[in-house]
Amino acid sequence: MARLPADRPARHGHVRPRAVTRDLDTAGAPDAEEQPGRRLVVLRHGRTEWNAIGRGQGHANIPLDDLGHAQAAAAAPYLAGLEPVALFTSDLARARETCTYVEKATGLSAVEDPRLREFDIGARQGLTMPEFAEKYPAEHAAWARGDGMTRLPGAEITPEVEERMRPALQDALDAAGPGETVVTVTHGASLKIGVVALLGWPAELATSLQGIDNCAWVTLEELTYGGRLRLTGYNESVTPGHTAPKRLPDEG
Repeated sequence: MARLPADRPARHGHVRPRAVTRDLDTAGAPDAEEQPGRRLVVLRHGRTEWNAIGRGQGHANIPLDDLGHAQAAAAAPYLAGLEPVALFTSDLARARETCTYVEKATGLSAVEDPRLREFDIGARQGLTMPEFAEKYPAEHAAWARGDGMTRLPGAEITPEVEERMRPALQDALDAAGPGETVVTVTHGASLKIGVVALLGWPAELATSLQGIDNCAWVTLEELTYGGRLRLTGYNESVTPGHTAPKRLPDEG
């Protein structure tokens, strides 16, 4: 497993403009609130064959399909352009394979973190949605109405996923210094739960967010180092064969 270097190079060219005010009577280094904020990019893995046919994956080690590889290859140069200082990834094959493209584009070695795994969906693993509805009608109905507390045999429920995802994302963010970026690679359902928890939003708001596309990402940023996180990008992606547009500075 890769370890983060003790000293990380500062990020250049991607710190957004910020007004800095200073008390003229105060000597020494600027206060923490005057330092540029950190950025966390949370990437969903590329497509798999099971994604394409709607088969529940959970903790199954399903590899990327051809489109998934193309999606990861398209996203990696854009993410490398954000100059991340560290990479974290789920240890499941589809996330690990996606992260390999980002590793090659950045020259970084990813830290594998099992806390970034998808929901363990237990008995639903390997079932299509119609099969899920037929075999487990009550649990399917609960899932369809956004009830994260109804447990299938062998499955996790939402609070259990939140309990591991929130600290995993926080640890990834904490690997960044002022003005730096970190990228994590994870999974669609656990991504939403983790992001909502890290932002401090009520857990039920996760059901009001659109699902994340394969190889799309969410961006969270601080205005100043250690300050409150903001959701600054959601479901952003690069179409294979195209170049992502440069994001405009956010002055507001």
